[in-house]
Amino acid sequence: MSTQGLATSPRRRWWRELNWVHILWWSLIQLGVVLAPFTFTWSGLVVCLVLYLLAGFGVTMGYHRLLTHRSFQTPRIVEYFITYLGALANQGGPLRWVAVHRVHHQHSDAEGDPHSPRDGVWWAHLIWWMPYEPALDEPTYYERYVPDLAKDPVHRFFHRWHIFFPLSLAALLFGLGELWGHVGLSWLVWGMFVRTALLYHATWLVNSATHVWGYQSHNTRDHSTNLWWVAILSLGEGWHNNHHAFPRSARHGLRWWEVDVTYLLIRALSVVGLAREIHVPGKILRRRSRESAKQAAPV
Repeated sequence: MSTQGLATSPRRRWWRELNWVHILWWSLIQLGVVLAPFTFTWSGLVVCLVLYLLAGFGVTMGYHRLLTHRSFQTPRIVEYFITYLGALANQGGPLRWVAVHRVHHQHSDAEGDPHSPRDGVWWAHLIWWMPYEPALDEPTYYERYVPDLAKDPVHRFFHRWHIFFPLSLAALLFGLGELWGHVGLSWLVWGMFVRTALLYHATWLVNSATHVWGYQSHNTRDHSTNLWWVAILSLGEGWHNNHHAFPRSARHGLRWWEVDVTYLLIRALSVVGLAREIHVPGKILRRRSRESAKQAAPV
């Protein structure tokens, strides 16, 4: 894949040209979060947690493992539904999200990586999202990384109109909350603004924290790590070194205690026939285990 147009050092003078759409949207989310203490209800908290899981799995299972890496296969209607859940996360349309992640894997922790801590932890966590970068923001450039999705009219539809899905959900939350018991504002604030902010940071922690702290189980060309608390917050994405070692693996938690709830959900879908051709690095891991045992054996 060509990286023509991708800035070699995106952090340089990043404030010169900003992506105001991203910045204004993030600011709106934060303004909504300010209302959280004044609108708390237990039902609002439940709505927040349920939508965190639904939209979160839309990102981890949908945008990431299915669309970006094709770690498993599923019927088209299920793929489109999971993509819809991903759009509810407010992290952009599927084409750009997948393109940015594929660029990250191609240049992980090197020149051209959109969000590497080599340019600073805060850059990797949040600031990288703020500049206007033609290679990542112009369809002419980023669609080169997603030819498979760009030719699918349904995914193009989701990408073009992605902002309307969370906005329509926000209106629905307010209406349903009012019908439930005049808690529409609570459901809106906690189900839209608080949930979105929490999921943003869970996703961004994979970009930042799991390239700085944690342990490495595999020798990769980058600084990716496994970090248990990020894995909890991100529904299994925190086993990032495992993922960079085996990018196409649907399973990120490779040891028995590395719990990966996204993979467990994929397996659950396979039980009812909604997931197949699930890629896992079992043969490679078994071979490495045998090699390690031979090396450890006394001569």
